[in-house]
Amino acid sequence: MSHHIIEIKELEYTYPDKTKALSGLSLRIVHGESVAIVGANGAGKSTLLSHLIGVLVPTVGTVRIGDYPLTKQTLSHIRRCVGMVFQNPDDQLFMPTVFDDVAFGPLNLGLPIEEVEQRVIAALETVGASHLKDRPPYKLSGGQKRSVAIASVLSMLPDILVMDEPTSGLDPKARRQLIHLLQSFTHTKIIATHDLDLVLDLCERTIVLCDGIIIADRPTVEIFKDEELLSRAHLEKPMRMQGCPFCGQK
Repeated sequence: MSHHIIEIKELEYTYPDKTKALSGLSLRIVHGESVAIVGANGAGKSTLLSHLIGVLVPTVGTVRIGDYPLTKQTLSHIRRCVGMVFQNPDDQLFMPTVFDDVAFGPLNLGLPIEEVEQRVIAALETVGASHLKDRPPYKLSGGQKRSVAIASVLSMLPDILVMDEPTSGLDPKARRQLIHLLQSFTHTKIIATHDLDLVLDLCERTIVLCDGIIIADRPTVEIFKDEELLSRAHLEKPMRMQGCPFCGQK
């Protein structure tokens, strides 16, 4: 199913202030994969994700989503295929009620009202937020906002789900609920995060960025066992792969 494949070739991006954020990135992600993008602050994670939905356009190189190269002409199609959940849910929630927020995307596709309502109800049920549909988003907790932001993407029925720091600001219970939710999805998932324990739970493959280049792209457990690689990328092992600070045992 080529329409689910992401292919990036020799991607470079330089910001207007001449800061080079990405240098020669090439990768391929196929349907159904769950892939983590990890690296220190400033490594280029968010910049890379922004290219997947056309917020940024490559300075050099190409981004291809299935059969479509990323161009101004294909942007509307690509944004139907790729749904992104931003790091801050407040960047996505701006309507008077939760229902309105989740309905915003489908309505802009020009879908019939009946289909929009069906999509909204299904998306809110998927994230366990049906009871919030009449609430104003600004009155929700951080975990509730995250769930509604995900629902607003799911209502578009994307083939590919992209998430930037999905557990940022969540308490332990909300974090665990989010992990369970994401484990149930059959979407292709691409997750940029500092939460390496989340990566262990969700992603069989991990791509490591450092100073705008890919320095590793391997199975997740293999990446996290490579202490020299983690040190080079300014990362540490996930907590549950570290020894107990009291007894020294795993």
